[in-house]
Amino acid sequence: MAEFNWSGLLGSITTVVAFVAFVGICVWAYSGRRKRAFEEAANAPFALPDDAAGRGNEHRVRHE
Repeated sequence: MAEFNWSGLLGSITTVVAFVAFVGICVWAYSGRRKRAFEEAANAPFALPDDAAGRGNEHRVRHE
């Protein structure tokens, strides 16, 4: 009688779970609801300190 290959089953289940997670992340990333947040994040390096994207550092002392 042949022995069942548990490591093969576990590997297959892991592959399917990883693929489903990958597809889920892709759908989340390219959904229309995330567009504004990604556009703000893309423009953050170009923001001036007084812009909305530069806020959050008000507690730091400015050296002018």
